[in-house]
Amino acid sequence: MRIPLLVIALLLSILTVSCNPDDDESLISTSRRVFGTIPPSSSNDSAELVELGRHLYMSTELSVNRTQSCNSCHPVDRAGADGLATSPGALGARGRRNSPSVFNVEHQLAQFWDGRSATLEEQASGPIVNPDEMAMPDAAAVAERLRHSPGIDRGLFAKAFPGEADPLTLDHAARAIAAFERTLRTSDRFERFQKGDATALSREEKKGLRLFMDSGCASCHNGPLLGGNRFMKMGLTHPYDNVADKGRYEVTRREADAYVFKVPSLRNVAQTAPYFHDGRAPHLGEAVDRMAWHQLGRKFDERERQLLVAFLETLTHE
Repeated sequence: MRIPLLVIALLLSILTVSCNPDDDESLISTSRRVFGTIPPSSSNDSAELVELGRHLYMSTELSVNRTQSCNSCHPVDRAGADGLATSPGALGARGRRNSPSVFNVEHQLAQFWDGRSATLEEQASGPIVNPDEMAMPDAAAVAERLRHSPGIDRGLFAKAFPGEADPLTLDHAARAIAAFERTLRTSDRFERFQKGDATALSREEKKGLRLFMDSGCASCHNGPLLGGNRFMKMGLTHPYDNVADKGRYEVTRREADAYVFKVPSLRNVAQTAPYFHDGRAPHLGEAVDRMAWHQLGRKFDERERQLLVAFLETLTHE
């Protein structure tokens, strides 16, 4: 169930109203209540499973023509996103939606923009057999590739799945990739600020944080990831111009879910342009302006935009 945006905004305004603009202690306390901090992983994945997942994540052997890996669209050395509006698959076809960052995915309520996968394991297997992505024909073809490709380290499978008669399956590969993805978390200056280091943010960045909470941005972008924890209609106040992609409606077939998408996490947001599910906002400042108009029904002036961008840049992984 989606909580009405007006109710969330009201609750946040109550939280922030007592925050003296020059009181670091109050701002730290308020930001903890509104956002919280990224929790540690709750998994008990073995080191062997994680290592296998790293190997498979980086390997091009799981694509039909051996040209593409998970890391092609979600490069871990580039904040987990490839910087393209939409990504080309192994056979050259472009996906419909922007490839989001893979960092902090463990703590999101669901995977993909439309939330069609409830678990990381389900998400990890999807692109491998998607004809527009890695384009393997089916699970049997993946198993055959795992058994015979010289580019696959089968010893890692044996270590990750000891005692299993047939560890070389798509399901096992997906479990390993998910285990590796759970290790990908960020740590940033905003997190240090929340933990009590008032010097971690500049005065301008603190003003941006206050504005982010007071203006209603945190109505959707809240929780430890500043997003990733709810679905919301794109074009809540003023309609968004992409009406071809109906988002979560394609999963649920409920009219109430038309143009509804998962609210993206803002951790590392300054490093993951372009923005939105279709990649139509090339720059962070433009994304801020468009979100203000489409979701909040307001326009930020240049000073407000600068402050908000300054705060969002504090979410960059250190």
